[in-house]
Formats: sequence, C-alpha cells, structure tokens
Amino acid sequence: MSDKKTAVQTSGAEGGTDGGRPGRRAPLIIATAAIVAAIGVTAAVGLGGDGDTPGSQSVAPVAEISGGTDNTKAATVLDRPFTKPDLVLTDTKGQKYDLREKTKGKPTLIYFGYTHCPDVCPLTMSNIAIARKQLPKADQDKLQVVFVTTDPERDTAAELAKWLPAAGDPSFTGLTGDFSAIQAGARSIGIGIDPPKKEKDGSVVSMHGAQVIAFSPTTDQGYVLYGEDTTADDYAKDLPKLIKGENP
Repeated sequence: MSDKKTAVQTSGAEGGTDGGRPGRRAPLIIATAAIVAAIGVTAAVGLGGDGDTPGSQSVAPVAEISGGTDNTKAATVLDRPFTKPDLVLTDTKGQKYDLREKTKGKPTLIYFGYTHCPDVCPLTMSNIAIARKQLPKADQDKLQVVFVTTDPERDTAAELAKWLPAAGDPSFTGLTGDFSAIQAGARSIGIGIDPPKKEKDGSVVSMHGAQVIAFSPTTDQGYVLYGEDTTADDYAKDLPKLIKGENP
C-alpha cells in the first residue's frame, strides 16, 4: 500500500420543503486524508457534535490503492479500519434490527441518507443496485446493503419500505429509529450528520456525509470507503472482491 494520500469527499448539504423533494444547497468541505486524521471526524465532514465526544473515532489516514499509481480508482482503503456501528434500530417491517448481529460474517455496504434527498442518496442506491444485479445470484444473496436514515422523523419504516425498492433494490435494508443513536453510529465510522432543520420559509435542511463504507465478511471491519462520485461501473468492478473479503 502506498503512503501517498488521497482526498476524502463528503456530501453536499441538502434541503427542501415538506411538500416536495428538497433542493441542493452549498457543498460541504473536502479535506485531505492528512487533515482528516489530524482534526477528526466532525471537522473533516463539517458536521455534527463535539469531536471529543466519548466513543467518537478519528478517521484513519487514507492511502491510495493499486500501488498508489491509479488516481481513477473509486475506492480508498483505510489504514485503520472502522468497527461496525453498534446500532439496534427498526427495519421496514417494523421489526428490531441489530446491525452487528444481522450482518455478521456478511459483506455489507452501509450508507446514511434520507428519502427526501434530491440527488446523492437515490443516485447512490441506484448505482449499487445496478452493480448488484451484475453479480451471480449467490453473490447477490450474500451482499447486504443497509440504508440508515438521517431524517427519522419523516422516514418511518413505511416510508423507507416504499422508497428503497424504487430508489435502489427490494433486497436493501432500510433502518430508522432514534436520531441521537443514528448520529452516534454514523460518527463512529467517520460520517457526520446534523439533525434536519426547518427554516423560516418552511424548507427542511438536512446535512450528512455521503460516504459508503464497505465491511468485510471475514473480519466485520470497514476497510473500504466510497465517495458520492462512485459510479455503478465502479461498484460493479469492486463488489466481487468485497464479497470475498478482499480489498479492491
């Protein structure tokens, strides 16, 4: 693995009205891996809470993959992997869902977003769904894709059950629950989110990091990170290796 560092990109801030899909707002900051390692999760993504909160984790430096010579690679491999979030939430069937227990020993992609997102969230789910369909059936069944809402007040289990099959795939797991628990779980894997905020004009602003974290089936650790610009082709190239527990 090369010592050369890549940039980690977060999502934009997104907002909208209760009656329709929100509009895109100003983008969040883009920080180099060295800065991320130095200032921690919260400052790196420009979002949420106190970086010294107990249990929060700084993002490890990110090294380029493939010998550090191919800047077109979508994935970055973390020098220090993330532990899977300790989250017990509610799935689209209204049942309790223990994230660690349900995905133990399975290749898992985790993404934090919301159904009123105008662009990044549905595009990310669609790209993963397109790539998943290119896998052999056995590998499709192994892959776990977990979408955790950052807007649980509006994203009920029923709302997620309607949105996920249209935006992504019926096999995807949608989770909702207590916002503070979701925020802490996101922070533990380097993703910042803020509570949705209703502004004076009635629009609802939601800010969240747009990274997808891939967790290995062999260790249950999150070694691989994808930004919002990752394409369906990028996922299609990497998923076979991720499913085997290999770095792309």
